[in-house]
Amino acid sequence: MERAIRTATLDDYGRLSERFVTAMHGSVRADDPGRGVFEPDRALVLEDGNMVAGTARALTRTLSVPGAVVDAAHVTGVGVAPTHRRRGIMSALMRRQLSQVPESLAVLWAVDSRIYGRFGYEAAAYGHELAVDVPRAGAFAAAHEGRLEEMTSCEATKMLPPILDEYQHMRPGISGRGTHHWTRWSADPTEGRDGRTARQFALYRSNDGNPEGYVSWSGKAGFDRHGAAAGIVVDELVGLTESAYRMLWRYVMTMDLATSLTYRFGAVDEPVGQLMANPRALGPSVRDTLWLRITDVADALSRRRYATDIDTVMEVVDDLLPLNTGRFRLSADPTGVSCTRTDRLPDLSMSVAELSGVYLAGRRLTEFAAAGRVTEHRDGALAAATTAFGWPVAPKSIEVF
Repeated sequence: MERAIRTATLDDYGRLSERFVTAMHGSVRADDPGRGVFEPDRALVLEDGNMVAGTARALTRTLSVPGAVVDAAHVTGVGVAPTHRRRGIMSALMRRQLSQVPESLAVLWAVDSRIYGRFGYEAAAYGHELAVDVPRAGAFAAAHEGRLEEMTSCEATKMLPPILDEYQHMRPGISGRGTHHWTRWSADPTEGRDGRTARQFALYRSNDGNPEGYVSWSGKAGFDRHGAAAGIVVDELVGLTESAYRMLWRYVMTMDLATSLTYRFGAVDEPVGQLMANPRALGPSVRDTLWLRITDVADALSRRRYATDIDTVMEVVDDLLPLNTGRFRLSADPTGVSCTRTDRLPDLSMSVAELSGVYLAGRRLTEFAAAGRVTEHRDGALAAATTAFGWPVAPKSIEVF
């Protein structure tokens, strides 16, 4: 089969969506909220006759990184027809996509963690999926500051964007949303609720009236032999201040009739456990969230900030993007950051995957060095770079895109 990859058109959306969803063993919804964020000029199609054999898409969004908010290609909708597996279709699509990405970063959520390492991606953030046993959580920290207000989905899309924009400057890994992405986020098709209520939205205001946080959630009625046993599902919870964070968590943790709460997007350093008598009741499970791929080493490293001063030379190998291969001198101090090519001998050597893995400060260079994936050429260089690439808070992604 000739691998002729082309750029999609707006009319391709239905076929591309069906290919992706069926590849994920799902079914296309009649009311598909994803059409509004479809960017045909960033979608690739590989056809075999009249059928879509494979597809890969990207969304134009921002991403918070240590000390900055940058443009990042948000890769999504990658799928290959079951009849066309093991023919190199996905490899062809991913290589083409990476060669055309205008941003210096690409990020994605990996359904299967074995796939994307072949293309230079690496897990750059981890999260806690919480399955809270509410009765066992015990007493929850009292919080009576400010007030909570219910919102409609329409009100939420108007009032919440400034809160998320500010939150991006507080923690790495947060994806920005334009108008269409907020519309998609607020969509709540009945067929996707799995028996839960319609999504509910609550806004937190401080005592002086400033909006400082929000939560979206839904509930599902249930009973066991002891009585009511409803379940709460928290979709998103953002608190800009300590008061907002405490009040919002107390709100969802103390719902009448509820005995369980799930939240998929907790950070590995999520503070909520410090607010309850029994943190074990959170029932956290760790999983990888954002996978990241640097497509322009010099630009990417110059855009983020560093925990300490650093002046080091890194030798990077990139098998897919030859322009990324070389030696780069990274210099950072309180006055600024620069990353340029150099002929100096390297202090550290690694592939673009390891560099991508530590970019959001969710992993450490020492972790990769212990596995033989980073080589230290100058004593002390590994420890110094590991510290500099760190950050006070862990990265966190709050949505699957």
